[in-house]
Amino acid sequence: MGVGLVGMDIGTFGIWSGLLRNAAEADAVAAARQIEAIGFTTAWLPSGEVGQLERVRALIEGTTTLRVATGILNVYRETDPARTAEVFHEIDSAHPERFLLGLGVGHPQAMAPGQYGPPLETMRRYLDGLDRAAHPVPPHRRALAALRPGMLRLSRDRSLGAHPYLTTPEHTARARQILGPQALLAPEQGVVLEKDPGRARTTARTNLERYLQLSNYLNSFRWLGFEDADFAGGGSDRLIDALVAWGDAGAVAERVQAHLDAGASHVTIQVLTDTPQEFPAAEWRTLAEALLD
Repeated sequence: MGVGLVGMDIGTFGIWSGLLRNAAEADAVAAARQIEAIGFTTAWLPSGEVGQLERVRALIEGTTTLRVATGILNVYRETDPARTAEVFHEIDSAHPERFLLGLGVGHPQAMAPGQYGPPLETMRRYLDGLDRAAHPVPPHRRALAALRPGMLRLSRDRSLGAHPYLTTPEHTARARQILGPQALLAPEQGVVLEKDPGRARTTARTNLERYLQLSNYLNSFRWLGFEDADFAGGGSDRLIDALVAWGDAGAVAERVQAHLDAGASHVTIQVLTDTPQEFPAAEWRTLAEALLD
């Protein structure tokens, strides 16, 4: 069972940025070139409206060696797996081994009433569609957003592995036990490069507020031992500190290493700031100096 770490190599460290999806294309391509130039091997971009795959194409065409991963492509927005597979084939044919298709089912709170179906069944159907396409997306070129055991097992059995978002090193350890030793495990780690606890936690809370309204994340946090009281008021200090690494670059590097020690094969880093409309280029460079040899 399982696909394992074969095929595409995305390296050990990546950068996750919402602006790679949401900024103007020229600005996003310029940022991707910066990410590549300072030494990160992979850039991750989140779900957006229909057209996310065209942004992937632009980022790959605008760089030389950078891998690009969707973190994630929402199967409720790109609803036709045959079309997804065809665009994947077009990009991969022109730029081999540079596109990792990360898939996810999103959240019921973001959907119209009655639209959201059982997550595992929904994802299985989409994977079936990718497998039946004229140009199938190979299992080792796709990964699943997975937080809890059922989706983690599905990611192990039918993809390269899992891309958990908004988790902790403890979650990484639990996920590795379920995935086994060979599967990709690529958690996202939010970071705030600020040593003052009050300012750092304020920045983190501002960026995390919307996620505390989404039941899939709350259930993941409960699986890790957090309680409803931890979700009130923008999140308890205990929750914030567990989810977001803050401090200087050395403190961030320690948290990233904790994920690797717990079994992560790749960590993708999301810099959180008080100016989310601007690419954090200076912070990326600081982290590159701390993490990349």
